[in-house]
Amino acid sequence: MILNENINQMDLNQILATRHDNGADFWATPDGRLGIEKPISTLTALMIMSELNVSGDHEALQGAAELVLMAIKDDGRVRITPKGAIYPCHTAHAVAGLCRNGYAGDPRVQSALDYLLSSQYDDGGWRCKKFTFGHGPETDFSNPGVTLLALDAFRCAGIHKGKADLDRAVETLLDHWTVKKPIGPCHYGMGTLFMQVEYPFLRYNLFYYVYVLSFYEKAQKDERFKEALSALRKKLDGQNMMIVERPNRKLSNLDICRKGKSSEVATERYLEIINNLAEMN
Repeated sequence: MILNENINQMDLNQILATRHDNGADFWATPDGRLGIEKPISTLTALMIMSELNVSGDHEALQGAAELVLMAIKDDGRVRITPKGAIYPCHTAHAVAGLCRNGYAGDPRVQSALDYLLSSQYDDGGWRCKKFTFGHGPETDFSNPGVTLLALDAFRCAGIHKGKADLDRAVETLLDHWTVKKPIGPCHYGMGTLFMQVEYPFLRYNLFYYVYVLSFYEKAQKDERFKEALSALRKKLDGQNMMIVERPNRKLSNLDICRKGKSSEVATERYLEIINNLAEMN
């Protein structure tokens, strides 16, 4: 399938039109905050541009990426705001966006990946110590959404195969398919909203979940993954095109993710899943 480059360019123009809306260029604020979603942040812009196949030499992509690269501390953590706590979700989100746009080889990104590998929680995933919902027993697990972002970064960096530490992270996500209830300090669950196809890949949902796990051999062989893939397959229309059920509200005007409509780009991501499984066999 060939991407509709005209549609991608129109969508990119919409994203570029918001690049100064947070007060500075490249979707940042004047004081250097990279995670303010008004309407989208520097981090989110990077993730979206990776779905639009923006060229690596595009000045907006390079500018946004450089802001994030400069935010990587010497120890590999990513500070997305001048003040305040630094959470694993910040690092995972930043590194996923950079790796998805071809920056995996940058030494600063490698440092951030090393930090993630050294900071896995007891169950193999990643966990932010921010207890918005209190300290119930369900919070004594890693955050599935953060873990998914981290695994996305590692597969983009091409260092995901045969790593036992990452297989532990994969297991936490597969286990969540069985548990389904909200777990982790941020209460990630697998309810009605999770099961709706969301695109582009920004948040924890069925499509992003299956897509990332399809790159990991441990998941490919697992019955829980196969069940999730079967649920995703049911979201295809009669022409085997992926239907976007729940676009991000701020992105609902993009042609690649019209609510209730088939998406060529989303379908390409689905075909990547199928190709990953075919390669295993």
